[in-house]
Amino acid sequence: MSLIAGSVAPSLPHQDDFRSIRNVPRSDTASRSIPAPVAEVYSAFIDPEALTSWLPPGDMIGVIERFDPRPGGSFRMVLKYPDHFASMGKTTSNTDVVEARFIDLEPNEMVVFAVDFVSDDPDYEGTMIMRWAVTAIDGGSLVEITADNVPDAVSVDDHAAGMNSSLEKLAEYLAE
Repeated sequence: MSLIAGSVAPSLPHQDDFRSIRNVPRSDTASRSIPAPVAEVYSAFIDPEALTSWLPPGDMIGVIERFDPRPGGSFRMVLKYPDHFASMGKTTSNTDVVEARFIDLEPNEMVVFAVDFVSDDPDYEGTMIMRWAVTAIDGGSLVEITADNVPDAVSVDDHAAGMNSSLEKLAEYLAE
């Protein structure tokens, strides 16, 4: 603490504390090189069967209820937590439901979608923008995820673990 004109000034909050106080939108990123051609990676972004196999992080299971991969199209995915993670869900005790809208699709380059969690918890409100970019590199593709406007209730560590898990599962899916 410091003294200012005879009074005690409080210390400034840590950046993460400040972010929650001001409700400043957060961006998270992750990337991974994947030994697969760009066209195969991009196809896995826009194929509902592929998406349900690699996008759900960890041991979660995904079910696509609708899927229309075009700018202005949308998809709805239900993510179910494993039984040992009961009461972790955002929508129900064991599920997260996401409503996503395709904003941009650039074949063999990028998919951008807006994601809303279906939840009664106001800390999950807001639309997160997910950008999945793929670039050719020696030996395969570089996949880069940028998530903007991440809801306050999604912790930095959990989100990093989830994005990295999805990238690992994408690499495994494409290796089959």
